[in-house]
Formats: sequence, structure tokens, C-alpha cells
Amino acid sequence: MSDKKTFHYEGKDATVTWDGNLCIHIGECGRAKGELFVGGRQPWCQPDVSEADEIRDVIERCPTGALSVEFADGSVSEVATDENSVQVAYNGPLFVRGDLDIDGAPEDVPGMKFRAALCRCGQSSNKPFCDNSHEEAGFQDYGAVGEHGDGAAAAGGTLEVRFAKNGPVLVNGNLSIVASSGRAAWRGTKAALCRCGASKNKPFCDGAHKKIGFQSD
Repeated sequence: MSDKKTFHYEGKDATVTWDGNLCIHIGECGRAKGELFVGGRQPWCQPDVSEADEIRDVIERCPTGALSVEFADGSVSEVATDENSVQVAYNGPLFVRGDLDIDGAPEDVPGMKFRAALCRCGQSSNKPFCDNSHEEAGFQDYGAVGEHGDGAAAAGGTLEVRFAKNGPVLVNGNLSIVASSGRAAWRGTKAALCRCGASKNKPFCDGAHKKIGFQSD
């Protein structure tokens, strides 16, 4: 993790937390309709101007887990989506959603129990998470998915996300992999996903990490 600060935006009924270590500035928060996040305003996040349902909606749009919310009355801030999924971004990371058990995820970032952006270019300085290094590195993969998988009996449940030493992302649990086009392309319960950037069978691992000497640390 880098040393970027974590900010807490406190309101009377809700506190929104933003973790700069994980944010890759997709802009789902700033472009959301409403007044919760307004660029150029100080502070840019003001929980008191929005109802609880609106706050939940905007926070859950964040694909990296960098945003989370706690409500003063103890009400549930977020629940896992009904289906675990990995969205393969066009020239970008793996966006993972669901009931996530991510090895090494910071315990003080509750959003990462439900949402994460995982590096797949191999260049991030914040591995296994994306830090937008794919842009400077010129990483190219348009997010097609060529396999169907062996199916899954259900859609939800815990999705274990582990990281092989100097190797791929290992996912275990009911899972749908979505191509960048939006097509639900693959369903299954186990997959090894490339994170070195060199596989010829992206998003899946083909062992290329060994040939290029990929270092995960």
C-alpha cells in the first residue's frame, strides 16, 4: 500500500470513508446525480445533503472498494450482490464484485468485502490492486472472453480470491466472468486469472508469468 491518506466525511447520520490507496478515479461518485459528491466544493463529500438510500447507491457504484459508509443508527450499509462477478475491463483491471474474501485485503476497508479492482497488467505498485499503471505501461487487452466455463450450481456465496506467489489470481466459488462488452461469458467455480499481463489467453492464466519472470511483490 502507498501512504495516501484515508479521509472520513462525517455527517449527522452517516460517515463516508474514502481510501486513496485504492481509488483509481473511475468517477462513479463525482458524476452521480445529486449533491453527495461535488467537485471543487469543500468538503467535496457532504453526507447530510443526501438520504441514506442515495448514499448507499452512490457508494456501491465505486468499483474498487475505496468508498464505504457507516450509518449512525447501525443500519446495514452494504450487502453483497446476488451474483459474484469479474468484469474484464477494456485495457484495464479486473473489477470483482460479490461476497468477497480477498487474501491480504486491508481489514479497515469495508468496501473491499464487496468490490475490488485487481491489477492484470503486472505493473501496479500496489499489487494485487490496480493503481492505473496500465495506462502508463500501454497495456492492451480489449476484454474479450473466449471460454464458457463448466457452469456453477448457484450465483452467490463466498468468493475466495487468492494470489499465487509470482503467479495468477486464483478464484474459488460461484462466479460469472463478464467480457468488457457486457456479455456474461463464463460461469464456473474455479479459475486462474492472469495478472502478469503476458498471457495469450486473457483473462485466463497460461503460464506466461514463468517465462517473463513476473514478480508479485
